[in-house]
Amino acid sequence: MAPLPKIKPMQQKAKNNWRCRANMNTKATMNQYQEIIAQELKIKTGQVAAVATLLADGGTVPFIARYRKEATGLLDEIQIAAVRDRLLQLAELDKRRQAIIGSLSERELLEPKLHQALLAAANLTILEDLYLPHRPKRRTRSIIAMEKGLEPLARAIFRQDQSPLNPARFIDPAKGVATEDEALAGARDIIAEWINEDPAARSGLRYLFTGKGVIVSRVVKKNQEAGGKFRDYFDWQEPAAKVAGHRLLAMLRGENEKVLTLAVRPPEEEAFALLRKRYVKGGGAAAEQVNLAVQDS
Repeated sequence: MAPLPKIKPMQQKAKNNWRCRANMNTKATMNQYQEIIAQELKIKTGQVAAVATLLADGGTVPFIARYRKEATGLLDEIQIAAVRDRLLQLAELDKRRQAIIGSLSERELLEPKLHQALLAAANLTILEDLYLPHRPKRRTRSIIAMEKGLEPLARAIFRQDQSPLNPARFIDPAKGVATEDEALAGARDIIAEWINEDPAARSGLRYLFTGKGVIVSRVVKKNQEAGGKFRDYFDWQEPAAKVAGHRLLAMLRGENEKVLTLAVRPPEEEAFALLRKRYVKGGGAAAEQVNLAVQDS
């Protein structure tokens, strides 16, 4: 029987890439990855470990599937590629996790509850949602309002405990707050950012986008004449989940050529209803301000 082929020099790049990633992870971490992947793909941990070792040694997916069947337990190319991709995803997730934890620790923002939540985050979306409120920011309307001393008013409004709001206390022309309305508007800006950065709210809206999002295409007026071939999409919308591939590609080409603008939007009233249910309590003056903030978030 002819010996199995050895890994070829052309596979050296893959080998170096995998060695690099292997050096980033401890044995305990790699074992954890293997257990996660085995559960997700419904295969044995030993099969995942075999694929990881063969990839680290420079094997490509076709090579492993064809010549290392005994080692992998007869995994096919699709399964091997899934193991490879998930190993990379988990490594990148942990790399980003450590960067976030390091950043928060340096800025003395790493509270125990947040730390535990970051460690438990199962994907990049959850991880980034948790980090969003603590990410270094440009000067948003919310930050400007905080600089004007309006955060205590925002917190009083957000509690919605029927206490008098007394926005007049926060009038300070020297800080740019000349009226009660300006104080309330600044407080709403702060509340809107809290809502926007709440991981639970973002998760709910993401689910709404996925299931009921609508893709909306509009013409760029100044390029309307030159973009006649896209006229079918000058004023077009349809459920994103049901859009045909050829229509989506046409709209994307139109956007690329600066003829169309595209957006994916959830059903507006359903989105507001979801946020109101989560944040608006009762029907007092504070609840009215929170409701306005929801519409601005």
